[in-house]
Amino acid sequence: MNRHALALLTVVLASAISVVLVTPAHAQFTLVKISSDKFTNSDSVHRTEVEPDFFSWGNTIVGTFHVARVPGSIGWGSADVGWSTSTDGGKTWTYGILPGLTDKYKNGPYGWAADPSVAYDAKHKQWLISTLPLIGQENSGTIGDVAVSRSPDGIHWGKPVVVDNTHLDDKNWTTCDNTPTSPYYGNCYTEWDQAYGSGEVLMSTSHDGGLTWSPGIASTDHAGGLGGEPVVQPNGTVIVPFSGGGYDAFRSTNGGKSWSTTVNIASPITHADDGGIRTGFDMPGVTIDGAGKVYVVWSDCRFRSGCSSNDIVMSSSTDGKTWSAVSRIPIDPTKSTVDHFLPGIGADLATSGSKANLTVVYYYYPVSACGNSCQLDVGFVTSSNGGKTWTAGKQLAGPMQLTWLPLSDAGYMVADYIGVTYTNGNPRGIFAVAKKPSGTILNEAMYTTKEPLLAAADEPRFSSKGEKPVRGAKSDHEMKFYYDDEGRVPIPPSRLIPPGKQK
Repeated sequence: MNRHALALLTVVLASAISVVLVTPAHAQFTLVKISSDKFTNSDSVHRTEVEPDFFSWGNTIVGTFHVARVPGSIGWGSADVGWSTSTDGGKTWTYGILPGLTDKYKNGPYGWAADPSVAYDAKHKQWLISTLPLIGQENSGTIGDVAVSRSPDGIHWGKPVVVDNTHLDDKNWTTCDNTPTSPYYGNCYTEWDQAYGSGEVLMSTSHDGGLTWSPGIASTDHAGGLGGEPVVQPNGTVIVPFSGGGYDAFRSTNGGKSWSTTVNIASPITHADDGGIRTGFDMPGVTIDGAGKVYVVWSDCRFRSGCSSNDIVMSSSTDGKTWSAVSRIPIDPTKSTVDHFLPGIGADLATSGSKANLTVVYYYYPVSACGNSCQLDVGFVTSSNGGKTWTAGKQLAGPMQLTWLPLSDAGYMVADYIGVTYTNGNPRGIFAVAKKPSGTILNEAMYTTKEPLLAAADEPRFSSKGEKPVRGAKSDHEMKFYYDDEGRVPIPPSRLIPPGKQK
């Protein structure tokens, strides 16, 4: 029996109905349902929630996610964007819908919404949820705008502030500079790519808690791509990892007035996941520790013979210019059957460097070669030494059948990304869990755990030190890269960042 399988046997799946906790005997982690789709609109697949992000400040944790996924034959995204907030460190939760965003809730002007991320501006004491309000229908030549909703407490939300209204945008993300000694303390930065226009990854800056935003600015070399996640170092440097045909990054050292040329982090080598699940857009998971070290994770098969399944791998940087060699997170042995994908990563900002606490939450198939009978689970691992060693993978939720998930144009969907956050040293993930449907109505909602995702002091740790990629490793399918996350607008070869380019 491999280490991953052994670890899975130690966990009994916990279940929850609404926010009522039901704990089976010997359960190690208790699932907490923190929201649900209450919409009844006719153009959504109901009781569905997908694609969450998580952020903490003090005792407050805010999650955000799609609610009521819309089939690709009708539009994109979901009926609206939801939020779920705890003001007591994860003990209790309140959830709702962002007002004034879509016509499904409180008279918003847009048809649907997507791609939420959440940040906090400590200087201006504002929570910000970044969204992609959608206007275009399939083959219309338009897609969406970029907006930010503001809240003083994570519960009461105002109408969205439009950051960009070109109708050409995709895959937005917002972060803020929360270091009081930074020269740009209080700046917030929103990223998006102009998928149906120039294809450029653009950055906008706010100096007033998200009330107003600058026009979008491209990197010096006008890099194109998808799925950027900006993070801010304590000195005010903003680093923006993104998917541009590989994993790439650019940065700003002057508070967002200009952005550098792009460097390559790594070129992905991936296994095509079975079952028709939506995992093919290869967006990175990104976090930053207390000293400003940036960690980027993604799914990759370079350490597996024949590219038979994906591991979660990582690269890191202290300056955004030079990145470490790709290392494997040893969730289980390379000869295991497990296929891992859609990782989210979080770091404890009270720790750093060789003592940084990191947690990765991810989806996985226990058996990679599962054809059309795949079983989907959620797992996690932790590190207390900056990724030098990790705990073995543990199950948090599942198994789920893929037919329990909403079907997007790109496959069965739980997410293009998921979230992990630390609250007073305690890590939690946010992730979609699907249960057996009732007739034609699905049963998928957002969950976290009652207990933080901590490891016992005597729990075994594992290292991938000395592991080398398989000689001649290559993907087991044709790699395609897009400006959009529906796979309609390919990035031309001339726009791809050359592997190994570092400045």
